[in-house]
Amino acid sequence: MSRLLALLYGTACYAVFLATFLYAVAFVTGAGVPKHIDNGAATPTLVALAIDLALMTLFAVQHSVMARPAFKRWWTRFVPAPIERSTYVLASSLVLALLFWQWRPLQGIVWEVNGGLARGAVYVVSALGWLLVLASTFLISHFELFGLRQVWDLARKRAPAPETPFVVRALYRIVRHPLMLGFLIAFWAAPTMTVGHLLFAAVTTAYIIVAVKCFEERDLIAQHGEAYRRYQREVPMLLPGRVRPFRSEDTAARPHSVERGRPAR
Repeated sequence: MSRLLALLYGTACYAVFLATFLYAVAFVTGAGVPKHIDNGAATPTLVALAIDLALMTLFAVQHSVMARPAFKRWWTRFVPAPIERSTYVLASSLVLALLFWQWRPLQGIVWEVNGGLARGAVYVVSALGWLLVLASTFLISHFELFGLRQVWDLARKRAPAPETPFVVRALYRIVRHPLMLGFLIAFWAAPTMTVGHLLFAAVTTAYIIVAVKCFEERDLIAQHGEAYRRYQREVPMLLPGRVRPFRSEDTAARPHSVERGRPAR
């Protein structure tokens, strides 16, 4: 029964994540939902700014702290290891849902792309960013990243699966964090960039850079040592550029998951 409950819990957490992710797409693009980044309750500018910054800070703290190995070691003293990832995914999804619900719009247009063709092209770029996010999760281990593999293994009475092998392929040969690059493209490709949208894009961009550079990559270096340092030297972090060919055979036997600790969130 406990295995069945864990499987149901993990599946429910994944469903909540999926709904949150789809709503995030609509929230940022302002399409198809009643509450998005550019509408909501009228609020004085300074109050709206304070609320929005507080919501993004809450997400950043929850998202980063719960992903750290030291927190996981402490957390799994109380939460069974097979559902630790699902619990993290659920917490991240709920904090994002709170942000969507309580977000206050900041009016004023920074830029606007007019003309049907040009405006449509910007929406296409934004859609490509979201597709890049999703594709990047499948290039590593989508179902492990969002906790489903762990509860499925428990339900099947299988031993915990080994870490994803350190194999650099496809998009990960171009940038080390294509998932984060996808978010940046999706957030900045806006045909109408309001002050509120600019705040959201700027703060999330700063958070992504700091979190990847100061937290995630430090964890990966601690885990993989010289293998990951070589990867850092040969492949840029976020922006594609001229890089030397990365020799995957150097690291294929080492455990690795570039985006481990990050739901599409």
